[in-house]
Amino acid sequence: MSDFRVEKDSMGELQVPSWALYGAQTQRAVENFPISGLKPYPAFVWSMATIKRAAAEVHKDLGLLDARLADAIMQAADEAIAGKLNQHFVVDPFQAGAGTSHNMNTNEVIANRANQILGSALDDERKPVNPNDHVNMAQSTNDTIPTAIRLGALWRVEELKGVLIALAEAFELKAQEWDDIVKSGRTHLQDAVPIRLGQEVGAWAKAIRRGVDKIEQAADSLRRIPIGGTANGSGLNAHAEYHARMVTKLSELTGLKLYTSDNLFEGMQSHADSVYFSGAIRAMAQDLIRIANDVRLLSSGPTTGLAEVTCPPVQPGSSIMPGKVNPVMAEMLDMAMFHVLGNDFTVMMGAQGGQLELNVMMPIMAHNLFEEMHIMIGSVRAFTLKCAIGLTANKERAEGWLAKNPILVTALNPYIGYQNGAKVAKQSLAENRPIKDIVVELGLMTDADATKALDARTMTEGGIQGIAAGG
Repeated sequence: MSDFRVEKDSMGELQVPSWALYGAQTQRAVENFPISGLKPYPAFVWSMATIKRAAAEVHKDLGLLDARLADAIMQAADEAIAGKLNQHFVVDPFQAGAGTSHNMNTNEVIANRANQILGSALDDERKPVNPNDHVNMAQSTNDTIPTAIRLGALWRVEELKGVLIALAEAFELKAQEWDDIVKSGRTHLQDAVPIRLGQEVGAWAKAIRRGVDKIEQAADSLRRIPIGGTANGSGLNAHAEYHARMVTKLSELTGLKLYTSDNLFEGMQSHADSVYFSGAIRAMAQDLIRIANDVRLLSSGPTTGLAEVTCPPVQPGSSIMPGKVNPVMAEMLDMAMFHVLGNDFTVMMGAQGGQLELNVMMPIMAHNLFEEMHIMIGSVRAFTLKCAIGLTANKERAEGWLAKNPILVTALNPYIGYQNGAKVAKQSLAENRPIKDIVVELGLMTDADATKALDARTMTEGGIQGIAAGG
């Protein structure tokens, strides 16, 4: 048996590996674009195969595609959707503009698998299913790729939301557990008025939940589907009912809530919806970086840093310093989110790179959008399981820092004024003495009043110290 077979396309004959389900156009892309060694994300394979599956059924129902061929295409597409044909999707993300190479890779794989199902060998010269005429019927790269980007992002959005919510829940549990730990707040990385550790970590949880809301809102914009625009939005070569039927069929096949487009030209020209969605992920990434850095700061030490929390020890921290343990999961999350920010920038640049009726930058937009979701899902899940859930608090250390904090004097502003407060704070810091002792010594307050006003726990609940709510 030969290692190669001969396939034909409009440019002539080409040798293709004998095992490959793809054909000549895919092989040309493999030879033309040996760029990164990367392959398409499963989301891209799944979404394109789902489009082909839906189109075959719609055209069968419309009487435009022979039922025997349609059924074989549908069966082949189902195999691709299930991930059984992944080894045949081989086109580098850096490829021909618009994604023609990926579209034809999909068309050829499904066509050849359909031909096998119908009893034809891969090297048969007269195979019944043609990748362009049958699998790609009433389609163009120009409307299938924008549709696939939207479907692929929606395919994993619930998974993305799920891992983020799990992290928020982990922090919410810590917030409840640590609500009794009153510690020094810090602004500008300098001592500030008290805060409870539970309040601090509870804010992380709330920020994540707000980020999930933004992602969910942005995902809704992806539900308008431009399939049926064919080459430029006019719908040339597509049945008048094709667009609406395709949206209905795609909804049935995927379980996703999808909508028809009120302007197929806009749906193919503009990728603002993808930029909006990617931007919501970017906003979440930025907050995760901030939170990861807070974890790193609060766990710094353990003897010369803040050391108010301790990260689970998951691996040795140094190849030369015995016993050193680093906040590696927070460091990993930072690096992952830096990568996500770069993905988002590429999506934005790709979206503005379109001209007239077509955006030719779609392949790299698709790759980076799917990658940022993939990286965020994996890194957040690992951070939650290996760090957030296992964080512990050092109550003694946190309260010890608070006891030395001269900014507690802020609570006395309503009684002694800002200027006197500054004087007391400076004297406390210089003499390393408690605020209360100096205030009483200077005759600014009685011992009893100062004690009441300087209660750190009540400072974390707002209001004027020493005056009951409504008093």
